[in-house]
Amino acid sequence: VQLQASGGGLVQAGGSLRLSCAASGRTISSYVMGWFRQAPGKEREFVAAISRSGELRNYANSVEGRFTISRDNAKNTVYLQMNSLKPEDTAAYYCAADLSVVIREDSSTYDFWGQGTQVTVSS
Repeated sequence: VQLQASGGGLVQAGGSLRLSCAASGRTISSYVMGWFRQAPGKEREFVAAISRSGELRNYANSVEGRFTISRDNAKNTVYLQMNSLKPEDTAAYYCAADLSVVIREDSSTYDFWGQGTQVTVSS
C-alpha cells in the first residue's frame, strides 16, 4: 500500500491543522493506521493510532486531548486533527500502516510508511 501524507504547514501556537493520509494500492481497512513524528535531532515518536474499525484509538500523552485521529475506510484515508498546537509539536509527521489486529505504538512494527509532511508551530 502506498501512503501520501499532506496538510502540513506553518501555524501559530494555539492554532490548528488537519493532516490527511491517502492510501492507494490496497484498502486500509485491513490495517491499523498510525501517525508518528520526528523533530530534528530526535528519534521518531508515536503520536496516535487507530484500530481497523476506527473504534479504538491510542494517543501519546503529549497530544492527548489536543489531537484526534480518525479514518474513513471508504475514502481510504486517515486524518489527524491537531488543535491547540504548541511549538514542541514542530516536526515532520508520518503516517504508517500496520498489518495487525491490535494497536501498536512501536514504529518498527509498521509495514508501510508515507513521506513526511512538515508541521511548524511558531511561538
